[in-house]
Order: sequence, then C-alpha cells, then structure tokens
Amino acid sequence: MRERANPVRGVLRDELANAQRKLAGFERTLRAQPRGSLVEKRIRGRSFFYLASREGGKVRFAYKGKLKPEEIAGFQEAKKMRARYRGIIADLRHQVAYLKRALHERKVGAARCVRTA
Repeated sequence: MRERANPVRGVLRDELANAQRKLAGFERTLRAQPRGSLVEKRIRGRSFFYLASREGGKVRFAYKGKLKPEEIAGFQEAKKMRARYRGIIADLRHQVAYLKRALHERKVGAARCVRTA
C-alpha cells in the first residue's frame, strides 16, 4: 500500500534542513571569534592587558601589552557576541532535536497494537 505525501512532513523536513544549515553557520562564526577574556593587570601602577583562555584545562595568559580604548572595546564586544552565538547555537540544537523527533517515522513492518473486544 502506497502512502500519500504528507505536506506537513515536507515542511518539517525543510525546517530541519534550514535549522541545520543555520547551526553550521553559527558554529563556524563562533570558531572565528577570538577566544578568551581580556584581563587587566596593574604592575607598578601601570595597566597591562592579557588575553586569558583555557587550553587543556589550564588557564593561559597571552600578553597584549598596553591597549587603546578602541581595542579594549573590541575585545569586550567580541566577548558579548560569543555569548550571544552560544545562546543561539543552544536554541538551534534544541530545535534540530525536536524536528528530528517529530519526523521520526515508524519502521516498515513494525507491529501494531490491535485491540480485540
């Protein structure tokens, strides 16, 4: 017996493909962002900046020197964008999982429950 095409299932498949495409794009964008946080250390009354990031469970500090206010603002903006992208990625992962569950089809030949009264 041939099943008729279900338009809702087609829309769900399109949405799943779209969500997966968006997810891949945001993950690429997140990887392109600079990692870590800008840390200011005061040594003998002067400010020096370091980029703190994790590598293999350890916190590493990369010396950035004396930075201009525009450069500091750039690092702070990048940190905000990374947080935003992580939130969007989490939402998209939930959406992809939901759509995959919604599209789950019964396997051919699966036993059906038949009630006899």
